[in-house]
Amino acid sequence: MTATISTPIGSRLDTALGRFTMYRLVLWVLAVLAGYSLLLNVLGWLTFGLPEMIAHLALCLGLTYASNRAIAALFHVRPHSESSLITGLLLYFLFWPTQFSAGLQYLDLAGVALACVLASASKYALAWRGRHIFNPAAAGAFITGLTGLNIATWWAATPAMLWLVLPGALLVLYRVRKLLMGAVFTLVAVSTVAVELLRAGMSLGEALWQPIAQRPVLFFVGFMLTEPLTLPPRRWQQLALAAVVGLLFAVPYNLGFVANSPELALLAGNALAFIAGQRGRVLLRFRSSRPLTPTTTEFSFQPERPLRFTPGQYIELNLPHGKADHKGRRRVFSLTSPPGSAELRIGVGTAGPLSTAKRALLDLEAGDELTATTVGGDFVLPRNPGTPVLLIAAGIGITPYLAQLSDGSAGDRDVVLLYLARTTGELAYAEELERAGVRVIARLSDGSPPPAFMQDAGAARIDGAALKELVPDIAGREVYVSGSPASVRSLRTAARQAGARRVRVDSFSGY
Repeated sequence: MTATISTPIGSRLDTALGRFTMYRLVLWVLAVLAGYSLLLNVLGWLTFGLPEMIAHLALCLGLTYASNRAIAALFHVRPHSESSLITGLLLYFLFWPTQFSAGLQYLDLAGVALACVLASASKYALAWRGRHIFNPAAAGAFITGLTGLNIATWWAATPAMLWLVLPGALLVLYRVRKLLMGAVFTLVAVSTVAVELLRAGMSLGEALWQPIAQRPVLFFVGFMLTEPLTLPPRRWQQLALAAVVGLLFAVPYNLGFVANSPELALLAGNALAFIAGQRGRVLLRFRSSRPLTPTTTEFSFQPERPLRFTPGQYIELNLPHGKADHKGRRRVFSLTSPPGSAELRIGVGTAGPLSTAKRALLDLEAGDELTATTVGGDFVLPRNPGTPVLLIAAGIGITPYLAQLSDGSAGDRDVVLLYLARTTGELAYAEELERAGVRVIARLSDGSPPPAFMQDAGAARIDGAALKELVPDIAGREVYVSGSPASVRSLRTAARQAGARRVRVDSFSGY
């Protein structure tokens, strides 16, 4: 859960970025940065030597790709090619390109090669229940540094690279909704370094410019720290982690055999995130599905072990299938079943055109198995049951509210639910909502009457004035908005215009 940018630019950016999975986006951004680095070398802004840089790039990409496939075959799992290429590109920017002017530097090359293989191996060896614990590139670089063969220099942190590293990092942070987390890390790291530089006699401008342009703050936070697969599930945990890692990144220390380094700071953060969050895959056995509306379907699964979650959180499913589309095999869905239920249920929009992952869901047969790789999200109700709330759902956006309204606490809370759909037939979970006993307002765009227990809001567009008329006390309620990105932006704006002071929105990145 994060806020979205309610502007035409934000809408266009979301639409453009939504065409890519996080793996694909990060891969393309890093590839552009690699190409940019080669151009800088040609122009003389970098002095590694073009043959050396090309050889270094080929070595990192080739070895991570090949070793990942070999180790995946050893573990009898399907390799993730995009992930291996991302790891190779990261290592390209972490290690200094080996110079050939004095002949082949075999130890340097061996160090880079070792880092590539170790990075691939860490995804399987340093893992828990099928999910890696540490950032693979950082793990490979750190262990290689201990051997003395080569040491990560993070050469991406040069002023010439900054002009593309900055927008690239911002693009990725925006896509994963981690701009605030990135800001916390950057503020802590830069201010900590700047204080030391000021004490050393630098001017304020120089003390701020040096950590931004000559230390890997932006590259680190944009492409490594905020990787969703190694983060704790809750937002406050992520912000606390950013502050802690920022200090570890910036404060100098030496423990004898290890000294402070970006990769060590990241690995320490990964360990803290693993301890704080639920980690490890859970095997799910498919039980059944049922149509909710002509365009939505509910899927039920039996977990191999109890799954801990808070109503309103999402589950990430790994859906192995041939010829997966550009969005990949991992997808996130809101859990509609309450905690403690014997089965896990998700509601999914299944109107055409269908993605390959949704086709895979619809093709499941009773007894088929798949894995849940994580549970997370902050789209949860206030802890204080006395806090009144307004829940706004657009279409399939109703799903996160089902667990919240059926966990037994809805009767103790002042809840108003505004449900937007096209027709009466598109009102999913109507029976469950009636049993919840909360006030439900329905806005149906075709003008048809909703079920008798729902208040009819008519077919008019929901803007600030209309929302204020429907829920006069909106200023005293915490407001939640769930639905498609376009619907969320529009309804969030309407809530603000109606006087809402705090608005939370449901936003899944789909890494």
